[in-house]
Amino acid sequence: MNSIFRKSMLGVAGLAFAGGVFAGPVAVHADAAPVRTTPVVVQAEKPDAGKLIPHGVQGAQSRIDLNGEQVANTKAIIAATKKAGMDERAAVVSIATALQESKLENLGHLGDRNDHDSQGLFQQRPSSGWGTVEQITDPEYSTTAFLKGLKQVDGWQDMPLTRAAQTVQVSAFPDHYAQWEQQAADLVAKYWNS
Repeated sequence: MNSIFRKSMLGVAGLAFAGGVFAGPVAVHADAAPVRTTPVVVQAEKPDAGKLIPHGVQGAQSRIDLNGEQVANTKAIIAATKKAGMDERAAVVSIATALQESKLENLGHLGDRNDHDSQGLFQQRPSSGWGTVEQITDPEYSTTAFLKGLKQVDGWQDMPLTRAAQTVQVSAFPDHYAQWEQQAADLVAKYWNS
């Protein structure tokens, strides 16, 4: 697509040059209004779907509508993934995990509904060494902690998403992460370059 765009732009530039050469100089009047140009913004290409879901999705997929807080948390996960020097696939695994654990809501202590002392986007537990309550309810910190665990999983890039996530999270419901892979990939495609 970029080469077609470049060829088109070169063609337009060539016509403009030829028009100027053959038509001669254009007189500019002092009272003429200045011509204002609007810069062309070229949007970066979306990540390759093959990188986002290299093994295809497993099983039925779930999807939820996101509110502003959930979108902000999605963007925070992507930013932390980039800061950690990891790729789009790591962001997909992270977002799918957070969708399963908290629906991308930064959860505090839920009282009787709480799984022990699990909190934050990834439902990490202070008592299991993930960090303090303040740390694990910080989206950047909790994502970085998750990614640190993911990096320690040999071959996580070649695993199905649910297995990679489960190796880090050690959930009682290891197969539940898979249902969020498509939405996580869609979110990464949408926000990776924003």
